[in-house]
Amino acid sequence: MYIAITRQQLGDNFRGSARDFVRYLGKENKGKEPEQQEGYFNQEENHIDAERVIAEIDANTAKLKQREPKFYSLVVSPSQRELKHIGNDPEKLRQYTREVMKDYAASFYRDQEVTVKDILYFAKLERERTYSEKDREVKENQAFASKILELQHQARAIKEGREHGDLAKVQEKIQALEAEAPHKQQGKRIVPGMAKEGHQSHIHIIVSRMDVTNSHSLSPGSKFRTSETTLHGQTVKQGFDRDLFYRAAEKTFDAQFGYRRNYVETYHARNLLDKDPKRFFSALLGLPTNEQQAARQLLFKAGVKVPVIPVNKAQLAYKAMMQLKKGIGQALESGSIGI
Repeated sequence: MYIAITRQQLGDNFRGSARDFVRYLGKENKGKEPEQQEGYFNQEENHIDAERVIAEIDANTAKLKQREPKFYSLVVSPSQRELKHIGNDPEKLRQYTREVMKDYAASFYRDQEVTVKDILYFAKLERERTYSEKDREVKENQAFASKILELQHQARAIKEGREHGDLAKVQEKIQALEAEAPHKQQGKRIVPGMAKEGHQSHIHIIVSRMDVTNSHSLSPGSKFRTSETTLHGQTVKQGFDRDLFYRAAEKTFDAQFGYRRNYVETYHARNLLDKDPKRFFSALLGLPTNEQQAARQLLFKAGVKVPVIPVNKAQLAYKAMMQLKKGIGQALESGSIGI
């Protein structure tokens, strides 16, 4: 499960109003009949139109300064394995989102309990994901892409008479490189912007910075760790516990759908990999044989080269460990593993 929280962009794009962001989220609806378009939903309602989303988010900004974000966006992106487990069912994803937003509310550190009823949010299901420069397949195709682009420039120059050369041979080289590229989809070299195959459903959530009463700020910003401060002579709790939220969202999915999560799919494993790769590697070795085998298969499917693991934990090779960390890190960045 991959979940990301991002503040409203305050540069040239998405300034002030939520309109530009909502327009961006409408990309999958382009060219579809109204009845085929995916609408927004919240905790209680379905089929909410985009104009209402914009109006309510834009109106809920009391007390916020000009350069403060008016909203945050969340992406809830289950792995293909998780999506397969629930049959890629859009209604189950909507149900899960509503439970996740309960976890989101419960992760605020405040003097008074925050519940989902305090949160103003709208969510939208998307069914496609595209390849980006971060994906392993794109990275490993890059050397071929660069050579192909250079040859394409050469072929164009020959056609336009700016260079002399054998156009047929240049085109043959291009075709050969296309065939040699390691990663293809339906016979075509994978490039940034290409839609990914398989189940790719995910949820985008736009959540107001202010609560539903438009009187209290609820910021999940990374700078707002759980802490206490003195305000008007009184101690006040503030902050948002992201670790608590990510762990809770994962447990909610597992409990709601009876999902048996492998160690390498857990948020705990990802956290450990970042902070202490040696402990991550040791924990992987300590798994029961069947779970360790399943973990290795998941890593293999994600394109991670798992080095030969020594029987004796004391023999753990630093080089092998760091190679594994690098491979898993790249898989995580590209969303190949759902942790």
